[in-house]
Amino acid sequence: MTTNRIHSHLDEIAWIGKLADLQDHQYRSTLLLSALMELLQEKGLLTLQELTDKAHALEKQDAAGLPGAE
Repeated sequence: MTTNRIHSHLDEIAWIGKLADLQDHQYRSTLLLSALMELLQEKGLLTLQELTDKAHALEKQDAAGLPGAE
């Protein structure tokens, strides 16, 4: 019984570590994406509206591919 509790707690600690790693990865990805968006806008290659329109189009396309989303 005690062994199962130990394994359960160790599993929880492992999950917490994985979640922290995932949050760090998401933060870095978001930061990189924000930097790229700003650079594209600063260079006049894309406008915020074009980026927003493309994001909405991709979201719509993604939702259309999901079962039951039609």
